[in-house]
Amino acid sequence: MSILSTISYLAGEYSRARTRYQTERALRSLPFEVQKDIGWPQSEDASRPARRNTEH
Repeated sequence: MSILSTISYLAGEYSRARTRYQTERALRSLPFEVQKDIGWPQSEDASRPARRNTEH
């Protein structure tokens, strides 16, 4: 990998992680009843820790 492609990859990973964090934050700020109606968090998501994708 060239240095530019590595930087591009890292910037993309950072952007995706930030977007996911902001989405989760917005969902968690909703009232409990609304979270329940939309199925957030799903029971399988609540019982297992978040995992990180390490594919390049």
